[in-house]
Amino acid sequence: MGGAAAFASIAASYFAPTRLIGAVGGDFPPAYRRRLVKRKIDLTGLQVDATGKTFYWSGKYREHFAGRDTTEVQLNVFEKFSPVLPEIYRDSRYVMLGAIMPALQHHVIDQFKGLPKPFILADTFDLWIHTTKPDLLRLLKRIDLFVINEDESLLLTGARDLVVAAKMLRKMGPRMVVIKKGGHGSMLFHPEGVFAIPAFPVSKFVDPTGAGDSYAGAITGYLASVNRTDFAALKQAVAYATAVSSLTVESFSVNRLATAGRKIIDARYKALQAMTRF
Repeated sequence: MGGAAAFASIAASYFAPTRLIGAVGGDFPPAYRRRLVKRKIDLTGLQVDATGKTFYWSGKYREHFAGRDTTEVQLNVFEKFSPVLPEIYRDSRYVMLGAIMPALQHHVIDQFKGLPKPFILADTFDLWIHTTKPDLLRLLKRIDLFVINEDESLLLTGARDLVVAAKMLRKMGPRMVVIKKGGHGSMLFHPEGVFAIPAFPVSKFVDPTGAGDSYAGAITGYLASVNRTDFAALKQAVAYATAVSSLTVESFSVNRLATAGRKIIDARYKALQAMTRF
């Protein structure tokens, strides 16, 4: 089991009631659905095409996990996926847009027209920077928080210095930017200041797939739980996201993330506080 919707929704569900929008095929195992239901995730927005197969990805990580190479992608039902906002989701105040095609991210935002604008976090993928950059640049003017890794920030801005890159990204539209640095932590750039945090030190590193989605999901869930987006709340959200994503890398799939429990997340959050206080 994988996919941004799975990792992000499970991460968010530790903090706030969570609703999922996604698409799967007839081959999606009932056990996977039960794992989401067990986390009390609302699956009203899950589209099932019994005639097709679920999206499939496989890849190979380079030495020391310094980047990865895709070996196979099968879009399957995702090729014709169009996110539909169920009526009962229309009061959502915090929205995470996974790293899908920018045109589909726009489609989700469009469905909130006539409603109070939610706080919107958006993730992206290097493929969209290469192939649909104009759509992505237009999206940045419509969101509040942009989450991106350092390789993608270099690709989008041309700036290797993360401070310079963040300034350029914020000028493109979003009020806030988070740049992820993999095993070196992340940096938050907010109108009220800059916040940097290391990665949580893990002793069992198995697979980083889904860590970024877990990170973004945890930020969204935490902000929804406190209903605030000021600098202090964002710093706490990033710290919790760092703790949550550290669980994801300790196993394949969502295994560790889905079973760890809130007590372990809180313990890692407190450990990060202790490590970064001086």
